[in-house]
Amino acid sequence: MAGTDDTDGMDDMDDMDDTDALDPRHLLDRVTAVARRRWPGAELLGLRRLEGGVSSLTHASTLVGAGPERGVVLKVAPAGLAPVRNRDVLRQARVLHALHGTAGFPVPEVLLEDGGAPPEVPPLFVMELSPGDSYEPGLDVAPAPPAAATVAERYRTAVRALARLQSIEPERLSLGPEPVTGPGEELERWRRLFGTVDDDIAPGHEELYARLAAQVPEGVAPRLLHGDFRLANMLFEGDRLSAVIDWEIWSLGDPRTDLAWLLMHLRPAHVFHAARPAADRAAASLLPTAEEALEVYERERLAAGARQQDAAGVRRDLAWFLAVCHYKTASTIAVIWKRERRQADPDPKLVTASRHLTDVLRAGHVALDAR
Repeated sequence: MAGTDDTDGMDDMDDMDDTDALDPRHLLDRVTAVARRRWPGAELLGLRRLEGGVSSLTHASTLVGAGPERGVVLKVAPAGLAPVRNRDVLRQARVLHALHGTAGFPVPEVLLEDGGAPPEVPPLFVMELSPGDSYEPGLDVAPAPPAAATVAERYRTAVRALARLQSIEPERLSLGPEPVTGPGEELERWRRLFGTVDDDIAPGHEELYARLAAQVPEGVAPRLLHGDFRLANMLFEGDRLSAVIDWEIWSLGDPRTDLAWLLMHLRPAHVFHAARPAADRAAASLLPTAEEALEVYERERLAAGARQQDAAGVRRDLAWFLAVCHYKTASTIAVIWKRERRQADPDPKLVTASRHLTDVLRAGHVALDAR
């Protein structure tokens, strides 16, 4: 099965409006029929659309007749499009199966799968609804943000979870044949995305690309990558991690890619809210420094059996990966803004984000300057 390409996920956005309208009653009947293959008396009660992802549709429901009543999440590929790359929901189910039960790295349990008859009848899977909430401390606005101490511990927990994941060699996960994305290929992925953007959006991105392309580091042993590993894609009960979610763009590649992405979100340069309330700003006030986070990571890698040189090896060229994260962020916002600005009433958060693209690119240069 082919690996993911995040640029395809961005291109999907123009198609999703045409494929959003799956009939809820038909979908509910179909999933109930799938559930009854495993539990003859099973039934799904209701569907509630959830936000998240541009490559598949996500709904919450309630499963009854299969033991104790429980909440579930349904992920279904968009109808009318080939379920490949980011739209391959069964590929997402595969990585969840592989990771389920991993110590220190919880993921939702997959309960049901159905291949459908694509593209007209799209594939789908059903997983448990994990408890908890998600909150990105440097970006989100929430009615009642978590306390600063809770947020800080959540971040350290995320660092430890990533270290646990990156202690596992991909072969041990039985993921099947998957291409490995090297640092240079990762950079080119986002250059291709910038190639689809109008010239007046994010001027100066070529200069950052040129610097990055001239300094591509040698890759290290590949690991499983989430692709968007940050607190917003995790569910917590207080400071206890209950699940790492949203696996649309997982791949195999350089572990510094996910680590740098998590570090970038300590002090993100991108902005979605022109002014965040004091409570949201306060929620991020006790986050660790990047150095403190790296020390937590190294200790956890060592506790998981890594050699000292491997645990500390992620520091090598990490500044380059951090700069790529800013470049990736700018390219992603730019392509979303390309589409959004055609609307009569653009999303204010994206208007704000577009105005800060120069700051994001500048942060990439700053990261390289510190290399």
